[in-house]
Amino acid sequence: MTTEEGYNDFLNKLVTLYDRGEATNITDWVFENVTGLQRYERRIHKDYEIKYVEEKLLATHLQALLQHMPVQYVLHEAWFYKMKFFVNEHVLIPRPETEELVSWVVRDIRGGLADYRFNECRLLDIGTGSGCIAISAKTEIENVGVTAIDVNDEVLLIAKRNAQALQAEVDFLKINFLDEGAWGILGKYDIVVSNPPYIPEMEKEKLSKHVAAFEPGIALFVRDDDPFIFYEKIARFGQRHLKEGGRIFVEIHEGYSVETTKIFESCNYITEARDDMYGKKRMIQARLVR
Repeated sequence: MTTEEGYNDFLNKLVTLYDRGEATNITDWVFENVTGLQRYERRIHKDYEIKYVEEKLLATHLQALLQHMPVQYVLHEAWFYKMKFFVNEHVLIPRPETEELVSWVVRDIRGGLADYRFNECRLLDIGTGSGCIAISAKTEIENVGVTAIDVNDEVLLIAKRNAQALQAEVDFLKINFLDEGAWGILGKYDIVVSNPPYIPEMEKEKLSKHVAAFEPGIALFVRDDDPFIFYEKIARFGQRHLKEGGRIFVEIHEGYSVETTKIFESCNYITEARDDMYGKKRMIQARLVR
């Protein structure tokens, strides 16, 4: 089977599940991963005979994709902040809106913490998952001491793997952040950042099968009767663990920006909510007033 034949067959089967544009992007990604040929190279070498091993791997990937598995989990890779991260079903797939949150954090450190070049700024990432936030921040600003925490051993192994691969020095700790008694081993920070679970369980049916059936529920969902638990804990944590002039950055549910803002303001924070690229309120900065 030639590259052109294999590509067209793969694409035509995917368009039964995705719109053609997304199916094309996924097919390009898979073929580059398996054959090593980028799109322009594949067009030049359209008569290239796909190796037997490659053909079998493409068939395996296609079957997984047709079962709604996200391509990032199929290939065990996701791009975030111009870097390639290893991902599997234990961690969330990094998303563009989280890149926007990281960009806000980086700009704030560079513009708001004038002495960061001379004195190490300290950043805490709560619920690190793949490590994408912590690693990206460390990569962008070298003189930042980064600590990242998560409750799950398997998740931390993935984050450590990514930090090693991307040569980012991050201190990883296993902590159940909801247990305030565990906060004692954490220090004082200039920046606290988090993309915590924030989707009420009752909204699970609204999510696409690609998300609901494959991404880790512990990183997505909160109980319907306590949907803001992580923001309440983060606000209280900041009261004890933020340095003077320190800030909190969190990703939020687009439908609950008002409620989330009120949580921080009730704890003496000055807040700023920002829209993501789609015009939805998806992130908040909170600065504690002492």
